[in-house]
Amino acid sequence: MKRILITGAAGFLGSHLCDRFIKEGYYVIGMDNLITGSIKNIEHLFKLEQFEFYHHDVSKYIHVPGQVDYILHFASPASPIDYLKIPIQTLKVSSLGTHNILGLARAKKARVLVASTSEVYGDPTVHPQNEEYWGNVNPVGPRGCYDEAKRFMEAMTMAYNNVHGLETRIIRIFNTYGPRMRLNDGRVLPAFIGQALRGEDLTMFGDGSQTRSFCFVDDLVEGIYRLLLSDYHLPVNIGNPDEITIKEFGEEIIKLTGTNQKLVAKPLPKDDPKQRQPDITKAREILGWEPKVSRAEGLKITYDYFKNLSADELNHVEHRAFDFYQKA
Repeated sequence: MKRILITGAAGFLGSHLCDRFIKEGYYVIGMDNLITGSIKNIEHLFKLEQFEFYHHDVSKYIHVPGQVDYILHFASPASPIDYLKIPIQTLKVSSLGTHNILGLARAKKARVLVASTSEVYGDPTVHPQNEEYWGNVNPVGPRGCYDEAKRFMEAMTMAYNNVHGLETRIIRIFNTYGPRMRLNDGRVLPAFIGQALRGEDLTMFGDGSQTRSFCFVDDLVEGIYRLLLSDYHLPVNIGNPDEITIKEFGEEIIKLTGTNQKLVAKPLPKDDPKQRQPDITKAREILGWEPKVSRAEGLKITYDYFKNLSADELNHVEHRAFDFYQKA
């Protein structure tokens, strides 16, 4: 049985990856310090013989006994609210944490895939964004702690590939959504749905003309699985190129939830990307991958998940998250 270590295992994406690799017959070792992840996302796995969990911070020395064939490095705050609150931890997990993971991979002779992000492109001057675009990032702005941490992670990963011949893979993840997202993390989709369910107006930044491209989590996991098992070591965009403005997206959420709320505009935060759309030519050609789940289908699944949350879960929201984001 192949053994895979998944960092950030209790997070939104990490927990879905645990599910997928257990389904594929792997022995899964989950690791998470639970700073943004939740045990609830993986508690259904604790009864399984092919799963174990380490409550550990990857920014500190990592020891995993026994064979490790693959590593997925997904430990990182991924939402603006999180990384604006804990910028130092965000920088450390993608620098020190990545160094530790790469060292472990080298010692175990494991193949490692690191989770980068479309944020390495910053506020792009190229549209759609392809992997050859180097980005337009403000290293000292409020988002720099996340953007530059991921850019460093890519550089460190490539250095281990070039110097040590380590088998590495780099995925650049575009906006992803689905069950197990947190309502209070400041990302647009759970924020909109949470506000709709609580009967609040939907908060959008700017005039809503900025664009995003939303990929359902099952499609993303399939892309990650294919990239890990491929022979390609350079960055690959994985996302859904179906672009939509934030205003149009808010209107879709209002229609989906059947509420009477309106969209309320607030000033656009500093360095907030105006456009986001992946060029997935490489994913199509190298991995034979493209998204299958339509936004309408994915949103219904996600909305049904949020509707079934308890009242406590629904109302346990940092109502000043938007103000915090604006001031940062």
